[in-house]
Amino acid sequence: MKYINKSLSIEKIKVQNIAKKFGTPIYCYSHKKLKENISNFKKNFKSFSPLICFAIKSNTNVNLIKEIRKFGLGADVVSIGELMVALKAGIDPKKIVFSGVGKTSNEIGYAIDKNILLINAESKSEINEIERIAKSKKKIINIGIRLNPNTDAKTLKQISTGRKENKFGVDEKNFFFLLKYSKLSKHINLKCLSVHIGSQILDYKPYEKMLKVVDRIIKKSNYKFEFIDLGGGMGISYGKNDKKLNYQKYNIAIKKFLKNHKSKIIFEPGRSIVGNIGSLVSKVIYIKENNKKNFIILDAAMNDFMRPALYGANHKMLPAIKTNQTSKKVYEFVGPICESTDKFTTLKKFQKLKEKDLVVMCDVGAYGMSLSSNYNVRPKPIEILIKGSKINVIKKRQKLEDLI
Repeated sequence: MKYINKSLSIEKIKVQNIAKKFGTPIYCYSHKKLKENISNFKKNFKSFSPLICFAIKSNTNVNLIKEIRKFGLGADVVSIGELMVALKAGIDPKKIVFSGVGKTSNEIGYAIDKNILLINAESKSEINEIERIAKSKKKIINIGIRLNPNTDAKTLKQISTGRKENKFGVDEKNFFFLLKYSKLSKHINLKCLSVHIGSQILDYKPYEKMLKVVDRIIKKSNYKFEFIDLGGGMGISYGKNDKKLNYQKYNIAIKKFLKNHKSKIIFEPGRSIVGNIGSLVSKVIYIKENNKKNFIILDAAMNDFMRPALYGANHKMLPAIKTNQTSKKVYEFVGPICESTDKFTTLKKFQKLKEKDLVVMCDVGAYGMSLSSNYNVRPKPIEILIKGSKINVIKKRQKLEDLI
C-alpha cells in the first residue's frame, strides 16, 4: 500500500474506489506482495531447498491457496476441513502434512485415503488409532512424531506451543518410547521428527535452541529420519517497534544442523506468507465523543477481525485519504458488537476523522478471515485479490438471507 496524491492505494487501485464498488468492510489482498513473500522465503533457504507447506489455518480462502499452490507450495493442515480446502485448491497430496493434537478417526481415515505425505502424531493413543485404521485399509502409513522441545519462543503465551506446559507434542522420554513402539508396527512407517514452538517469532535464537534439542534427540535415538519438520512461526512486523526475524541467521543454524543429519527439511509458514498481504477496509459509522476520548465506531467488528480482541494484538490503522488535520483527542477505534473487547486500537494524534470516512487496518492477511465468525448474526465480509489494476473477487460477501 502507498499514498498516491493523498489517496491510499493497494497496488494500482485506490481504496476509495474499492469501497465504492464493493462496500465495506472488505478484505483486500495484494498478489504482488504474496509473490514477493514467497520468493523471499525461498531465497533465504535455497541452499537446502525445503518443502514449504503453507499453514492453511492462517488463511483458508481456497482461491488464495490456489495462487499459493502456483508457486509450488504444499500445505500444513490441522483438520479434515483444511485438508479438503488444500485438495480443492489443487495441492499435491504428497506435499500435505496433517498436524494437530486431536485428529478424529474420521479425519485420520480421510487423510489415509488421500495418500498425503505425513500424519504428524502427538500421542500413543493417536498412533494406535492410525495403526488400527491403516490395518483395516491394508495400508502402510507414513507418520511423524511431534516432539515438545521445551523451548520458549518468547512470544505471546496464547500462541506459544513449544514449552512443556503446552498441549502440543510429547516430551523426550515419551518420544523415545513412541519411536521404539512405532518401529514394531507393520502398518506404520516412521519418517519424520516434527517440532513447532510458537507463532509470531521475531528472534532467531529460540530456533537455534530448538535445533540443538532436536540434534541431541536424533543422535541419542540413532534413528535416521527422512524428514525434519521444523514447523513455522516466523513473525512479521506489525508496528514500528517490531524487529524483523533474521532469516540468514536461522538459515546458518539449519545448515549447521544438516551437516550431521541428511534429512529433508519441512517448513510450515503461514503468517510470513500472507500476513502483510491483507488489508481490512472499514467505514466510520459514528463518532461518539466523551471528555477523555472519541470512540470511532466502524462497520467492521471483532467478528470480522478477531486478533485484537483475542490476543490484544495491535494493527496499524491508516486513513484512506490523507489530510493535514490532526485530532486533539484520543481516538479509540471500536466495532458495533455488544462486547467491550470489540475494539481494534487506541491512538493519539491520528488524523481528524468525520463520519463516513474510510480507514484501513493493515497486515490482516493471517488469522483475519480464518478467525472470523457470524457473532451477532453478522455476515462475513467480501474478499478480493488485487493484481496490479485488476480485481478478482475470491469470496463473495455473505448474505443475511443465506445466513439466517
